[in-house]
Amino acid sequence: ARFRLQMHDNVDLLVPQERKGLAFVNDDGGQQGLDLTLEIQLQKRLFLRRCIRKGDMLNAVGLQNKGVEYFAEHIYPQIKDIDTNMIVNVSGACIEDYVATAERIAALENITAIELNISCPNVKQGGMAFGTSCEGAASVVKAVRQVYPKTLIVKLSPNVTDIASIACAVEAEGADSVSLINTLMGMSIDAERRRPRLSTITGGLSGACVKPVALRMVWQVAKAVKIPVIGLGGISSATDAIEFLLAGASAIQIGTANFIDPAITVKVVDGIEEYLTRHGFKSVNDIVGALELFLCVEELLLVSSR
Repeated sequence: ARFRLQMHDNVDLLVPQERKGLAFVNDDGGQQGLDLTLEIQLQKRLFLRRCIRKGDMLNAVGLQNKGVEYFAEHIYPQIKDIDTNMIVNVSGACIEDYVATAERIAALENITAIELNISCPNVKQGGMAFGTSCEGAASVVKAVRQVYPKTLIVKLSPNVTDIASIACAVEAEGADSVSLINTLMGMSIDAERRRPRLSTITGGLSGACVKPVALRMVWQVAKAVKIPVIGLGGISSATDAIEFLLAGASAIQIGTANFIDPAITVKVVDGIEEYLTRHGFKSVNDIVGALELFLCVEELLLVSSR
């Protein structure tokens, strides 16, 4: 499967729309990601962004931004002429939010794609996240597809029993691509104080510790759908990225690792190119889905005995 969106290097940098400054500007031509919601969600509440161990993060930051109108009027004019693909992450509390935001973003000529964050709770359905059922996921994608003509990426939640079925459901409703995984639900407790460490009690777990789960889900989804798959979750090196490509991802995203090494995306791109050269591949597309499974029990036993 190939993207309708022509990507420069198959690596997508995930950066939130911060309250101060244009933290997401990239001078190296890589893809850019922005978090964006319909309404202002900045609230005066305590939260903790905390690395629970090296390379991992459990956070309760949420989707902080000033809303789609602020983005369109104040931020978009500053970034619209940058030579890169700007991908806006869209979330909402109800389907109407998703539709209104997508419609507004569609009018911005130099935003080439949106990524639907369907892990958000549906306030009209008791708070259940849209992306935890085939029906909920499909309903959002169907509604947004009717108003958004550009590349539509759907970000899938790992907090489900069958992620491949949900991927198939959004594909059927017109998704051009799926990205996975979003954060896993986690929790941390301060034993001495006998209190949760996050103000929201639970939060999103990301970083190196989620990579095996993400890799497994990317492999499962890539086998189930015909649209391109974007892999993310615990990628902190070129080797990690290559593993996702071998599992079937056509592109990868890097998020948490940026907190540790702001230059990680450049290093990953260089590392992928070195791998391709060393193994005699002409293009990154040559290794997408190129995972070689064990041919027989004897071969499996031979590898496990080494």
